[in-house]
Amino acid sequence: MKVSALWRHPVKSHGREALERVTLTQGKSMPFDRLWAIAHDACKADGSEWAACQNFSIGSKSPALMAITASLDEVTKTITLRHPDTSDLTVQPDTQSDALLQWVRPLADPKRPQPARVFKLEDRGFTDTPFASVSLCNRASHEAVETLANASLQPERWRGNIWFDGAQAWEEFEWLGRELRLGTVRLKVEERIQRCKATMANTDTGIRDVDTLMALNMLDHQHFGIYASIIETGEVALGDQLELI
Repeated sequence: MKVSALWRHPVKSHGREALERVTLTQGKSMPFDRLWAIAHDACKADGSEWAACQNFSIGSKSPALMAITASLDEVTKTITLRHPDTSDLTVQPDTQSDALLQWVRPLADPKRPQPARVFKLEDRGFTDTPFASVSLCNRASHEAVETLANASLQPERWRGNIWFDGAQAWEEFEWLGRELRLGTVRLKVEERIQRCKATMANTDTGIRDVDTLMALNMLDHQHFGIYASIIETGEVALGDQLELI
Protein backbone atom coordinates (compact mmCIF):
# COMPACT_ATOMS: atom_id res chain seq x y z
CA MET A 1 0.00 0.00 0.00
CA LYS A 2 1.29 3.44 -0.92
CA VAL A 3 0.29 7.06 -0.42
CA SER A 4 -1.23 8.36 -3.67
CA ALA A 5 -2.47 11.85 -2.72
CA LEU A 6 -2.18 14.42 0.05
CA TRP A 7 -4.71 17.21 0.57
CA ARG A 8 -5.31 20.03 3.01
CA HIS A 9 -8.27 22.38 3.31
CA PRO A 10 -7.02 25.67 4.80
CA VAL A 11 -10.54 27.11 5.24
CA LYS A 12 -13.00 24.45 6.35
CA SER A 13 -15.30 23.52 3.42
CA HIS A 14 -13.88 26.38 1.34
CA GLY A 15 -11.22 24.93 -0.92
CA ARG A 16 -8.71 22.11 -1.20
CA GLU A 17 -4.99 22.13 -1.95
CA ALA A 18 -2.84 19.22 -3.12
CA LEU A 19 0.53 18.62 -1.43
CA GLU A 20 3.56 16.51 -2.28
CA ARG A 21 4.78 16.03 1.30
CA VAL A 22 3.89 17.15 4.79
CA THR A 23 5.20 16.90 8.34
CA LEU A 24 2.63 15.58 10.79
CA THR A 25 3.03 16.28 14.49
CA GLN A 26 1.96 14.12 17.42
CA GLY A 27 -1.35 15.20 18.88
CA LYS A 28 -2.14 17.67 16.10
CA SER A 29 -3.99 17.65 12.79
CA MET A 30 -2.42 18.22 9.37
CA PRO A 31 -0.72 21.64 9.37
CA PHE A 32 -3.05 24.37 8.06
CA ASP A 33 -5.89 21.90 7.54
CA ARG A 34 -9.20 23.53 8.56
CA LEU A 35 -7.09 26.17 10.32
CA TRP A 36 -9.82 28.68 9.53
CA ALA A 37 -13.57 28.16 9.43
CA ILE A 38 -16.44 30.42 8.43
CA ALA A 39 -19.08 30.61 11.14
CA HIS A 40 -22.62 31.42 10.03
CA ASP A 41 -25.01 33.84 11.69
CA ALA A 42 -26.70 31.08 13.71
CA CYS A 43 -23.40 29.81 15.16
CA LYS A 44 -23.47 28.88 18.86
CA ALA A 45 -19.67 28.97 19.31
CA ASP A 46 -17.21 31.83 19.84
CA GLY A 47 -14.19 30.38 18.01
CA SER A 48 -12.01 29.96 21.09
CA GLU A 49 -12.17 26.16 20.95
CA TRP A 50 -13.23 23.32 18.70
CA ALA A 51 -16.88 23.39 17.59
CA ALA A 52 -19.02 20.96 15.62
CA CYS A 53 -19.61 21.42 11.89
CA GLN A 54 -23.21 22.62 12.28
CA ASN A 55 -21.81 25.96 13.44
CA PHE A 56 -20.16 26.63 10.08
CA SER A 57 -20.88 27.28 6.45
CA ILE A 58 -20.18 23.88 4.88
CA GLY A 59 -20.62 21.92 1.68
CA SER A 60 -23.49 19.77 2.93
CA LYS A 61 -25.62 22.92 3.26
CA SER A 62 -24.17 24.95 0.37
CA PRO A 63 -22.98 22.58 -2.38
CA ALA A 64 -21.42 25.38 -4.44
CA LEU A 65 -18.62 25.53 -1.86
CA MET A 66 -17.42 22.12 -3.02
CA ALA A 67 -16.01 23.61 -6.25
CA ILE A 68 -13.55 25.92 -4.46
CA THR A 69 -9.83 25.24 -4.78
CA ALA A 70 -7.14 26.87 -2.66
CA SER A 71 -3.46 27.68 -2.50
CA LEU A 72 -1.83 28.88 0.70
CA ASP A 73 1.38 30.81 1.33
CA GLU A 74 2.38 29.44 4.73
CA VAL A 75 4.79 32.28 5.48
CA THR A 76 2.43 35.20 4.89
CA LYS A 77 -0.77 33.25 5.75
CA THR A 78 -2.16 34.45 2.43
CA ILE A 79 -4.66 32.22 0.66
CA THR A 80 -5.91 32.31 -2.92
CA LEU A 81 -9.38 30.86 -3.50
CA ARG A 82 -10.81 29.97 -6.90
CA HIS A 83 -14.33 29.02 -8.03
CA PRO A 84 -15.66 28.54 -11.56
CA ASP A 85 -18.51 31.01 -11.03
CA THR A 86 -16.58 33.99 -9.69
CA SER A 87 -13.24 35.77 -9.82
CA ASP A 88 -10.28 34.61 -7.75
CA LEU A 89 -9.65 36.02 -4.29
CA THR A 90 -6.27 36.45 -2.61
CA VAL A 91 -6.66 37.32 1.04
CA GLN A 92 -5.18 37.06 4.53
CA PRO A 93 -8.01 35.60 6.63
CA ASP A 94 -6.47 36.90 9.86
CA THR A 95 -6.58 40.54 8.77
CA GLN A 96 -9.03 40.65 5.85
CA SER A 97 -11.97 38.61 7.11
CA ASP A 98 -14.52 41.04 5.63
CA ALA A 99 -13.13 40.49 2.14
CA LEU A 100 -13.25 36.72 2.61
CA LEU A 101 -16.85 36.83 3.84
CA GLN A 102 -17.89 39.06 0.96
CA TRP A 103 -16.38 36.59 -1.53
CA VAL A 104 -18.05 33.49 -0.09
CA ARG A 105 -21.54 34.88 0.56
CA PRO A 106 -22.75 34.53 -3.06
CA LEU A 107 -21.74 30.85 -2.91
CA ALA A 108 -23.79 30.15 0.22
CA ASP A 109 -27.34 28.82 -0.08
CA PRO A 110 -29.54 31.89 0.57
CA LYS A 111 -32.05 29.71 2.42
CA ARG A 112 -29.41 28.74 4.99
CA PRO A 113 -27.73 30.76 7.77
CA GLN A 114 -25.27 33.14 6.13
CA PRO A 115 -21.47 33.49 6.53
CA ALA A 116 -20.83 35.91 9.38
CA ARG A 117 -17.40 35.46 11.05
CA VAL A 118 -14.02 33.88 10.42
CA PHE A 119 -12.66 31.65 13.19
CA LYS A 120 -9.11 30.32 13.57
CA LEU A 121 -7.97 27.36 15.66
CA GLU A 122 -4.23 26.70 15.84
CA ASP A 123 -2.62 23.23 15.88
CA ARG A 124 -5.70 21.08 15.45
CA GLY A 125 -8.05 23.10 13.26
CA PHE A 126 -11.81 22.73 12.91
CA THR A 127 -11.76 19.10 11.82
CA ASP A 128 -15.02 17.14 11.96
CA THR A 129 -13.83 15.24 15.04
CA PRO A 130 -13.60 16.54 18.62
CA PHE A 131 -10.05 15.17 18.70
CA ALA A 132 -7.17 16.29 16.45
CA SER A 133 -7.33 14.00 13.43
CA VAL A 134 -6.33 13.31 9.85
CA SER A 135 -8.54 11.45 7.42
CA LEU A 136 -7.45 8.55 5.23
CA CYS A 137 -9.26 7.32 2.10
CA ASN A 138 -8.84 4.11 0.13
CA ARG A 139 -8.81 4.45 -3.65
CA ALA A 140 -10.27 0.96 -4.06
CA SER A 141 -13.23 1.89 -1.83
CA HIS A 142 -13.77 5.01 -3.94
CA GLU A 143 -13.88 2.87 -7.08
CA ALA A 144 -16.38 0.58 -5.34
CA VAL A 145 -18.66 3.56 -4.71
CA GLU A 146 -18.35 4.57 -8.37
CA THR A 147 -19.55 1.10 -9.32
CA LEU A 148 -22.49 1.28 -6.91
CA ALA A 149 -23.44 4.77 -8.12
CA ASN A 150 -22.84 3.88 -11.79
CA ALA A 151 -21.01 7.17 -12.12
CA SER A 152 -17.51 8.61 -12.27
CA LEU A 153 -16.77 10.53 -9.06
CA GLN A 154 -14.01 12.98 -8.22
CA PRO A 155 -12.06 11.69 -5.18
CA GLU A 156 -12.05 15.29 -3.88
CA ARG A 157 -15.72 14.88 -2.95
CA TRP A 158 -14.61 12.99 0.16
CA ARG A 159 -12.31 15.82 1.38
CA GLY A 160 -9.72 13.34 2.66
CA ASN A 161 -6.23 14.29 3.80
CA ILE A 162 -4.36 11.12 2.83
CA TRP A 163 -5.24 8.78 -0.04
CA PHE A 164 -3.67 5.37 -0.53
CA ASP A 165 -3.61 2.64 -3.18
CA GLY A 166 -2.94 -1.08 -2.88
CA ALA A 167 -5.60 -2.16 -0.36
CA GLN A 168 -8.81 -4.07 -0.97
CA ALA A 169 -12.04 -2.11 -1.05
CA TRP A 170 -13.30 -1.40 2.48
CA GLU A 171 -10.29 -3.12 4.06
CA GLU A 172 -9.63 0.07 6.05
CA PHE A 173 -12.73 -0.54 8.18
CA GLU A 174 -10.94 -3.54 9.68
CA TRP A 175 -8.13 -1.32 10.97
CA LEU A 176 -10.00 0.37 13.82
CA GLY A 177 -7.72 0.49 16.87
CA ARG A 178 -4.68 -0.49 14.77
CA GLU A 179 -1.52 1.57 14.25
CA LEU A 180 -0.20 2.54 10.82
CA ARG A 181 3.16 3.68 9.54
CA LEU A 182 3.23 6.20 6.68
CA GLY A 183 6.69 7.38 5.80
CA THR A 184 8.14 8.22 9.22
CA VAL A 185 4.71 9.03 10.74
CA ARG A 186 2.86 6.69 13.07
CA LEU A 187 -0.92 6.92 13.31
CA LYS A 188 -3.67 5.20 15.25
CA VAL A 189 -6.94 4.50 13.45
CA GLU A 190 -9.80 5.82 15.58
CA GLU A 191 -13.12 5.55 13.74
CA ARG A 192 -14.98 5.41 10.45
CA ILE A 193 -16.07 8.64 8.77
CA GLN A 194 -19.83 9.21 8.61
CA ARG A 195 -20.68 10.93 5.33
CA CYS A 196 -23.09 13.74 4.45
CA LYS A 197 -24.66 15.45 1.44
CA ALA A 198 -21.45 17.35 0.69
CA THR A 199 -20.22 14.29 -1.21
CA MET A 200 -23.15 14.56 -3.64
CA ALA A 201 -21.71 17.73 -5.19
CA ASN A 202 -19.50 17.73 -8.26
CA THR A 203 -16.22 19.36 -7.24
CA ASP A 204 -15.79 20.93 -10.69
CA THR A 205 -19.18 22.65 -10.72
CA GLY A 206 -20.49 22.74 -7.14
CA ILE A 207 -23.75 21.16 -8.30
CA ARG A 208 -25.19 17.99 -6.76
CA ASP A 209 -25.21 15.33 -9.45
CA VAL A 210 -24.75 11.89 -7.82
CA ASP A 211 -26.49 10.48 -4.73
CA THR A 212 -23.40 9.09 -3.03
CA LEU A 213 -25.30 8.42 0.18
CA MET A 214 -27.78 6.20 -1.61
CA ALA A 215 -24.84 4.30 -3.10
CA LEU A 216 -23.32 3.79 0.37
CA ASN A 217 -26.71 2.73 1.72
CA MET A 218 -26.52 -0.26 -0.60
CA LEU A 219 -23.82 -1.46 1.82
CA ASP A 220 -26.06 -0.71 4.84
CA HIS A 221 -23.94 2.24 6.03
CA GLN A 222 -22.97 5.80 5.11
CA HIS A 223 -19.26 5.54 5.92
CA PHE A 224 -16.29 6.33 3.71
CA GLY A 225 -12.72 6.66 4.97
CA ILE A 226 -11.24 6.56 8.45
CA TYR A 227 -10.07 9.09 11.02
CA ALA A 228 -6.69 8.62 12.66
CA SER A 229 -4.74 10.43 15.36
CA ILE A 230 -1.03 11.17 15.03
CA ILE A 231 0.93 9.36 17.72
CA GLU A 232 4.49 9.84 16.41
CA THR A 233 5.78 12.90 14.57
CA GLY A 234 7.26 12.39 11.12
CA GLU A 235 7.03 13.17 7.42
CA VAL A 236 4.86 11.57 4.77
CA ALA A 237 5.20 12.09 1.02
CA LEU A 238 3.58 10.86 -2.16
CA GLY A 239 4.69 7.32 -2.90
CA ASP A 240 5.53 6.48 0.71
CA GLN A 241 4.59 3.04 1.92
CA LEU A 242 1.61 2.54 4.22
CA GLU A 243 1.86 -0.46 6.51
CA LEU A 244 0.00 -1.86 9.47
CA ILE A 245 2.11 -2.13 12.61
